[in-house]
Amino acid sequence: MTGPLWLAPLAALWGAGWGALLPRAAYRFAAPAGEEWHTACPQGHPLGGWLGGPNCPDCRTPLGRRALPVLLAAALCAGLALTTGPRPELAVWLLAAPVGLLLAVVDLRVMRLPDPLTLPLAAGVLALLGVAAALPGAAGSWLGALYGLLALGGGAFVPFLINPDGFAFGDVKLCLALGAALGWYGLGAVFLGAFAGLLVGAVHGLFLVLAKGAGRRTAFAFGPSLLAGAYGVLLVAGAAAA
Repeated sequence: MTGPLWLAPLAALWGAGWGALLPRAAYRFAAPAGEEWHTACPQGHPLGGWLGGPNCPDCRTPLGRRALPVLLAAALCAGLALTTGPRPELAVWLLAAPVGLLLAVVDLRVMRLPDPLTLPLAAGVLALLGVAAALPGAAGSWLGALYGLLALGGGAFVPFLINPDGFAFGDVKLCLALGAALGWYGLGAVFLGAFAGLLVGAVHGLFLVLAKGAGRRTAFAFGPSLLAGAYGVLLVAGAAAA
């Protein structure tokens, strides 16, 4: 199934609106592990609130990029609308997509997936899918989402225990939300999403070795790879769902 064409522009506008508000949150959360979240701009002016544009409101110092998060969020949401269609779970994906993008940006900047984002995302996705399952037209299963959360979250402990420097505990917590979203479409989607995330991560690591001279023990952000793999599987599973 694919959604009507009119749905994609609306979803893109939704994503663009959130993308315009993400730069401040990305800057504030992009504090290295062990440090407090940023409360002031680089020039020392206090930053109130978590959502806002790419510049400090007092001195206009850049906090991040302006156009890129808008374009990415719009494209992500439009893709979900086209493949999922006007089904109840689309609302869940559109609410979760900006948070996923924010997590990817923060992880790329400081290799950190903040608990105030990952844990509420997992709980929110599972709870909202419970609401979606009770509405007509839903194409997934809430029990599948629960099993997916447990399966992917539990399975993520294995690479964490083997190499916590390469696969951090924040990645495990991110897998709770991804497992719930993928599990909505069945455990097959969970396994495929996990494989896709690992594959994207392997390609990313190879790129760092070839282009950046990274070594075997060089740590890199794995969250964006997990998110990219899960997103791709959600597109395919959403389009294939009856």
